[in-house]
Amino acid sequence: MSPPSRKHTLLFALLMSCYMAFLMSGILTAVNTGLDAGFVGRWLRAWLLAWSCAFPLVLIGAPRLRRLLLRYVGP
Repeated sequence: MSPPSRKHTLLFALLMSCYMAFLMSGILTAVNTGLDAGFVGRWLRAWLLAWSCAFPLVLIGAPRLRRLLLRYVGP
């Protein structure tokens, strides 16, 4: 299996960070502030902040984690 292309890597990072930030911000917003009339607005603000942090962190961290995984588990 060939290594993923740069386009594939960027798209994966974009989608994975969006997905995880969306779910985690929703869960944590609900736990911390409850499900009331303002929930959706708080959730979307939290998601935007979380995703704007998560995307660059995935781009930076994924290659390092991939190399670490290959070192301990192999290809």
